[in-house]
Amino acid sequence: MKKYILTRLVKSIISILIVVSIVVIMVYKLVPISKVFENDDAYRKLKANQKDVYSWTKLKQLGYLDYYNMAEMAQKYSENPKEAVEIGSEENKRLLSEMEKKGYTVKTLDKNDKLRGSVVAIKYYNSLELIGGFFKRLISVDNKNAIQDENNPDMERKYYWGKTQNGLVALQCEGCKFKNQLYFNGSFPFIHQNKFRLNFGESFPMHKGIMTLDVIGKGQGSAKKIDQKFPTGYEGKEADNQYSRQYKYKLTKAEEKKYGDNYADVEKRFDSPSMIGTSYLFGICSLILTYLFALPFGVAMARNKGKFIDKLGIVYINLLIAVPSLAFIFFMKYLGNNIGLPDKFAQLGFGDIRSYILPIVILALLSTPSLMMWIRRYMVDQQNADYVKFAKAKGLTKREISKNHILKNAIIPIVNGIPGSIILAISGAVITESIFAIPGMGKMLPDSIKAANNNMVITLTFIFTTLSVFSVFLGDLLMTKVDPRISLNVKEGE
Repeated sequence: MKKYILTRLVKSIISILIVVSIVVIMVYKLVPISKVFENDDAYRKLKANQKDVYSWTKLKQLGYLDYYNMAEMAQKYSENPKEAVEIGSEENKRLLSEMEKKGYTVKTLDKNDKLRGSVVAIKYYNSLELIGGFFKRLISVDNKNAIQDENNPDMERKYYWGKTQNGLVALQCEGCKFKNQLYFNGSFPFIHQNKFRLNFGESFPMHKGIMTLDVIGKGQGSAKKIDQKFPTGYEGKEADNQYSRQYKYKLTKAEEKKYGDNYADVEKRFDSPSMIGTSYLFGICSLILTYLFALPFGVAMARNKGKFIDKLGIVYINLLIAVPSLAFIFFMKYLGNNIGLPDKFAQLGFGDIRSYILPIVILALLSTPSLMMWIRRYMVDQQNADYVKFAKAKGLTKREISKNHILKNAIIPIVNGIPGSIILAISGAVITESIFAIPGMGKMLPDSIKAANNNMVITLTFIFTTLSVFSVFLGDLLMTKVDPRISLNVKEGE
């Protein structure tokens, strides 16, 4: 079993890398670069050389190309930077020739503005360089030499065991980007770390300048202030999340008052969950409701094949499959409005349970037909199996056979899909979230594709692919726990 698990893990990781690599090439090579700036107001306001320089700078940040102005080239590649920036000098000619040999296109800006005559070097990445660059920057590792502050040259650099504001022991660092490297609190999964972090780059042009994981993973709404005690001893009602303390080069008076050192750049607490949290809340609640309704109904249909409850269930299944999802959602929305439920999530917000009822019920009902149909089909198929005939011959009642034998075998294929249903609830529901204006992440992927927000597209692809691959893996493992007769080990000769 251990060998199988290890093999599946390796195959799963390889599958994820392949899928993400394909998506990286697609978004960078097949999507026109002009689409990246379609919704960028700053780009539209610029003209001439300034517009070109802005685009190259932004494309460098997004991973399309490598770009240097003359000063940057001289600083990085010349031993005599002052001579290198003098156009026409021997060192300048040598440097530009070297850049061209490296594959860069050297250009002299010729449009009529203040940048005219400036020299730049540009190199667009090929497919392999794009993939390599993405995976190279994917994981960032914090260390005690991460901060280089000329105003703090004598900074002590060390790891040590300290305490966070909740009084629990934490692995802390001086010289790292993050103060708390490993810490504990009351939020799932309770043990947290800032040593290793995924870096998918900044979101652009949507949520400009914010890291993609922060866009979907940070709280929403208004700042949530709570009573806190800070390292300096100051106590007050603030929205600071002290666990997230990062090094800040220049402090405000308020930050000095609270923290007393440069680890004063903190995330804020919000009164509403993140996009991921919102989608998962709706998804998991609807999933629970789906199983609570569909499983008993499907079992009852199988036990009473051909009778009224079976016929009623078949009518229900056919009706929900036949009716377009969009039409069903609007119909349920109309019914809900007539009994006082909001038609938009924002009307009552996160704090009112009525905001959740319609979307959750709709999501649950839309998922019930397939589950009911499959549990009925599996149980009906099992009724003709030899072990059922043997159980009847032993004198077991129909209910005993159904409960202790048929259901146990019929539930195995259903169990296989449970981990996937739970994990992928995080992905959200595009149509439902759009219609009810729910601030989840269901709309993020189509919106990001439409806006050419490449980093966000890659981020979501990575997340969804990883969750999908490992949910299938977990489903297989769960089947072996439900039915010990199932073995995932491939024996020699099979």
